[in-house]
Amino acid sequence: MAHKKGQGSTKNGRDSNPQYRGVKLYGGEYAKAGSIIVRQCGTPLKPGFMVRRGKDDSLFAVCEGTVIHRNGKVHVDPRDDSAPRPSWLKAG
Repeated sequence: MAHKKGQGSTKNGRDSNPQYRGVKLYGGEYAKAGSIIVRQCGTPLKPGFMVRRGKDDSLFAVCEGTVIHRNGKVHVDPRDDSAPRPSWLKAG
């Protein structure tokens, strides 16, 4: 009987933790300020109105409001009616 493990088994004993990437809040859902909307690798989705990008490329809400996915960008429609909005958001 061998008293040492074989070479293959000592090199294969590790695994990384899952990253849990994907869309966390879909269009029409409510986002609080600072809540993560999308966890992504790279930037397939870009930050839009009232959304910022974290250092790991995750997108998060700057203010509270409703999430909107439009043309590859993620926006948040602010809950406050007095906040300035883009013209396309006022019409919708």
